[in-house]
Amino acid sequence: MNFDFSEEALAIGEEARRSLARHGSLSGARRVLDGLSPYDEDLWRLVAELGWTGVSIAEEHGGSGLSGEVLCMLAYELGRANAAIPFSSSVYVATMIVSTYGSAEQKRRLLPDLGAGKLIGTFAFAEGFEASCTGPFTAEVLDGLLSGTKWPVPDATYADFVIVAARDGADDDAFGLYLVELAAPGVERQRLVTIDPTRDQARVQFNGAHAEPLGSMRMSPGDMRVLMARAGVPLAFELLGGAQACLDMAVEYAKSRYAFGRPIGSFQAIKHKLADMYIAVELARSNAYFAAWALAGDPSKLTVAAASALVCASDAFQLSAKENIQTHGGFGVTWEADCHLYLRRAKMLVALNGPSGDWKEHIVSELVRRPDLITG
Repeated sequence: MNFDFSEEALAIGEEARRSLARHGSLSGARRVLDGLSPYDEDLWRLVAELGWTGVSIAEEHGGSGLSGEVLCMLAYELGRANAAIPFSSSVYVATMIVSTYGSAEQKRRLLPDLGAGKLIGTFAFAEGFEASCTGPFTAEVLDGLLSGTKWPVPDATYADFVIVAARDGADDDAFGLYLVELAAPGVERQRLVTIDPTRDQARVQFNGAHAEPLGSMRMSPGDMRVLMARAGVPLAFELLGGAQACLDMAVEYAKSRYAFGRPIGSFQAIKHKLADMYIAVELARSNAYFAAWALAGDPSKLTVAAASALVCASDAFQLSAKENIQTHGGFGVTWEADCHLYLRRAKMLVALNGPSGDWKEHIVSELVRRPDLITG
């Protein structure tokens, strides 16, 4: 098996890194943090012009129809750059859901504008921070009208539409996916105060809002798990990119900062921190690459591979963000240092695809149910 990415995907990732460096994405994140903009609008226009927002959309709908590994490489570089744009909610999730479950008419209507960056979509599944990513849900649609509350909903303060997971009145565990215009009557949005204001989170209250069924499929909890796993693979790469950025920052500072006449990187305490970060990042990288392979080549392993990638990447980013601050010492805790931007992002991204405990339980249950995942 070859788990490495294609030359095309690696080349696109390198070009993405150069484009983000020229843009100065950390400056854009600081503008958002200071309340000067809801998100980095200049960067969003740039990624749309470069075609990143349409990378996973079929050519017939105005996209480039590239492979999932290209999306993963873009996610990695965006995480590394700490980009303050709604790429994950609109591209990993909303675009993927419309492409997978939408009707032919909905695809024709939504995908071209999503791919051009003219529409921003998001996905509302959570009903509180502790809610499982597979339900059960209390939001309900009756006679085409949606009632209930979803929170936190990423980027919902300024998104154009939301895809909502909601009950449809049936007495079973299945539910439906519904399109709701966020500016429509019956929708109230309240921005939440979070640790990372550079990535918007909102509470959305639906009071009899018009809800358009997305396609015709009723979703089971198992279907929802697969959906979240598909979105979770590029998210794992975004987490990995952030962890790698923290490791790079810490190594660079440890080589350039002198104390007692020598680089602080020569001291054993700093070496241990950097070594721990490196091990966590490389473990997360291995799991993320395997998840990308499963996404493209073996759907039977996708949910457990995505769960492993998310858990490892979450741990790596949180550890690296924390140790990066420690390596920078007194300067690391200041507002002027960039370290806190990554710590904020680590805490926020970890919760984006559902509670980590939920994914850990899924790994254990799948390994018990299917020992071949270990032996084969």
